[in-house]
Amino acid sequence: MTPLLRKLLGMNWALVFWMYGLLVFGVLSIESAARHLPQGGEYFASQQKQWILIGSGVYLVTALIDYRWFRWLGIPLYVVGVGLCARIMNSDDEVHQITVGGLSFQPAQLAIAAGILMLAWLLQDLPRLGRMIPKVGWLLEEPMVKLGAIAVIAGIPFLVVVKMGDMGSALVWLPVALVAMIVSGVPFRYLSFMALVGMAILPMLYFIVLPQASERGTARIELWLDMLEGREVDVSAEAWAPHHIAVAIGHAGWSGTGYLSGEEQGSLHARKLIPFNTAHNDFIFPVIAEEQGFRGSMLLITGFTLLLVTCLFVASYARDPMGRMLVGGVVGLFFAHIFENIGMCVQLMPITGIPLPLISYSGTFVVMCMFLLGLVQSVWIHRKPLRELVAEQEEKPHSPGLIISSDVR
Repeated sequence: MTPLLRKLLGMNWALVFWMYGLLVFGVLSIESAARHLPQGGEYFASQQKQWILIGSGVYLVTALIDYRWFRWLGIPLYVVGVGLCARIMNSDDEVHQITVGGLSFQPAQLAIAAGILMLAWLLQDLPRLGRMIPKVGWLLEEPMVKLGAIAVIAGIPFLVVVKMGDMGSALVWLPVALVAMIVSGVPFRYLSFMALVGMAILPMLYFIVLPQASERGTARIELWLDMLEGREVDVSAEAWAPHHIAVAIGHAGWSGTGYLSGEEQGSLHARKLIPFNTAHNDFIFPVIAEEQGFRGSMLLITGFTLLLVTCLFVASYARDPMGRMLVGGVVGLFFAHIFENIGMCVQLMPITGIPLPLISYSGTFVVMCMFLLGLVQSVWIHRKPLRELVAEQEEKPHSPGLIISSDVR
């Protein structure tokens, strides 16, 4: 059996199944969500299929290449991503997109994908660099040094994206940085101290820093707090979108109004009460919840849960810290997008412009998601052999981690 065929047969097919299941669900949802746009829903569904075909090629190539080679892309992609974000930092574009060679994309998404590669490279090579430096190399393995490196890598694009006014994309960095701290072995006492300090400076960030970075961000948070506490808001003005989105989700019931339902079925989307210009992107979940009801919404959330659990299973088999960080960063990124996107639709979070991975019509974003999942697949394909894992458990029987019985030999 050739090495290429061995890799193909050794793929984690559960990961492939959940990914493509969500992609198919997304194409069907886009066709209904975009039906009010001039091009029609079929056009956007067809475009999404083309992006999925491109992403499939990227996914396959990424999965078959050893993920350790991708660390060399971390620095150039990180510099390019942050540079492009800085270029549009003072732009008035509400979509925060940049066009290069006729291709429009959000540089904040490129920056966070590159940031995950940078963090994985850091966790892989920083300890090795420390062992190469005599006498003082041990300092590189100290928790404060790791925290400082993670803070710099995550903090620079975070601040740039906040200055852009894209709070949704900026908040995604928080769980990714937290995963990097946990995977790198930062002690719990350090994490607890940082959490307390963060809570202490949160009022200063909200009342001083955030208003200077984005007035729209503070207005959305105040509106969200007003609606959360039941205060009177103007549903014909600033509260129009969150009010009708919540109503669309709440009135759907168990089975929903039906796929491509019209006004006669009581569909708010058919009456364009869900913001139809972005219903196929940021607000695709209300369309799914209204048409498919509670059962469709739970099917979607279950699909995401199984995808993330499969990724965590892959992380437990990673052969090095870089593999664990890559998978952990992808899980943190996906979880943040899922929680923010669905949370803002059910008033758990303020309204932010952030797509739902693999579901929203997003062009280059779906390719980026498939690239990241290709890295997860590469970690699985190039995982440690089972006998090596068993040998490690026999040498360190009381060490935490994956416990494998010696009977498997």
